[in-house]
Amino acid sequence: MRGVQGAADRAVQHARAWLLETEPGSRVHDVQLDPRFQHRGVDLLWELPSGEVRGIEVKGDRQATRRRYFFELISNLEKDTPGCFLYSGADLMVYVFLTQGELHALPLPRVREWFLPRAREYALKHAFTQTGAIRYTTVGAVVPVRDVAEGVPGVITVKLKRPAPEKLGEKPGTPDAAGPAASIPGEPGVSGAPEDRGPRRTGT
Repeated sequence: MRGVQGAADRAVQHARAWLLETEPGSRVHDVQLDPRFQHRGVDLLWELPSGEVRGIEVKGDRQATRRRYFFELISNLEKDTPGCFLYSGADLMVYVFLTQGELHALPLPRVREWFLPRAREYALKHAFTQTGAIRYTTVGAVVPVRDVAEGVPGVITVKLKRPAPEKLGEKPGTPDAAGPAASIPGEPGVSGAPEDRGPRRTGT
């Protein structure tokens, strides 16, 4: 679990640095542990010099060859709780491919609007997470980066100045930063959902 949390922390650090660099004079507030924002799927508040405040959701993905997003549709299949892709009130999803050293800024409402009518075009994948005696299933759609870039205006891709290296002993990721490594059946070499700073509405 420490490895998963480390990946989520690095993704948040990259997101924070990019936001501050994009808007000099802006401020970033970490609200990951604030219950007022956890259920809204918001990790950071980005306060612009103009006074406007934007909600940011952060995802960290450690798959070395993955060029696809994992859009979480069900956070806990056993309890039928919706995934953060559907309920998040964030303005931006900052999706960090840690191994590739790449950051993608997705205008979340626009991406969601584009995806929902096309949801059946993309295979659903299951990721399993074990937390103590409790095992739950996260379900998401795996969507190629290219499809989103071509279909949604305003997607930004940035090469990170220094790719975040894996730390010794870290394992492939799990959804919602909970439990040991997750796995997707029928897809060798590709682990489960990217890491965020959950848990959020998992019902566990």
